[in-house]
Amino acid sequence: MWPGRGNSSASRTQAAAAPATQQEVIIVPRNFKLLEELDHAEKGHDPTISLGLQNQEDIFLVAWNGSIFGPPGTTFEGRLFELKVECGDRYPDLPPVVRFVSRVNLPCVDPTTGAVQPHNLSILSNWDRAFTMERVLNELRREMMNQANRRLPQPPEGSRF
Repeated sequence: MWPGRGNSSASRTQAAAAPATQQEVIIVPRNFKLLEELDHAEKGHDPTISLGLQNQEDIFLVAWNGSIFGPPGTTFEGRLFELKVECGDRYPDLPPVVRFVSRVNLPCVDPTTGAVQPHNLSILSNWDRAFTMERVLNELRREMMNQANRRLPQPPEGSRF
């Protein structure tokens, strides 16, 4: 045996065995994830929200339009709320930037800009790369149904930020 190499074959065996005992994590590239989200959105699985690219020529899949139908039994009922969603270079590692175009009164929305404030919406403040834009829209709709928000006075229908 050579000095300093006495355990080299044991070390190689342990190193080779290590990946077999650890769970492998596969990270889906940004554009693949966004294409999957686009495909899912185009199939329209949820009739209470919608999502699509602002420009079909946007090969980087950055700018999106979203809409939320106001939940029944709330002051949001019967209204269609338009949103803009931006997925930056670091999406899905970082959450999208979401902004209401339609004026809305919700605690998680800046009353002057319509920007959804990440620190006031748990899905954005506790972001996980497995989350989707559709899930964000659904969380905003749930906020509309929240007991504390369901009767909030709303701006006149059709008003915009």
